[in-house]
Amino acid sequence: MKRRSTGGRFAERELVGVDDAGSEERVVFWIERRPGAVWTVGRSVNPHLRNSGEPRPEDVVFEGFELEEALDRANEALEDDVRVFEEDGRALDVKPFTRREVLPLLERWFFGR
Repeated sequence: MKRRSTGGRFAERELVGVDDAGSEERVVFWIERRPGAVWTVGRSVNPHLRNSGEPRPEDVVFEGFELEEALDRANEALEDDVRVFEEDGRALDVKPFTRREVLPLLERWFFGR
């Protein structure tokens, strides 16, 4: 798989578990900043098995202009999957997405530092 440039990604989480067939399953969540000051939240299942590293349209969970809303949508999606993994017997210690995590990267991107 050709790796997609993750330069616009400001935060990422990966959950690793087992799918219904007993095979390893990876669920990747991310927050990125796209042209036009758009925050995008994505969720992709087994992206490492795809021919292309580019996200698909159905991977987009949220698009909008407010960072707080993007954080809320990302954490809601993450929490939903963590709950499913836990119900399947997987104990996960996953940190939520935070403003504190994203802001330094945004400032570095915006101010070029």
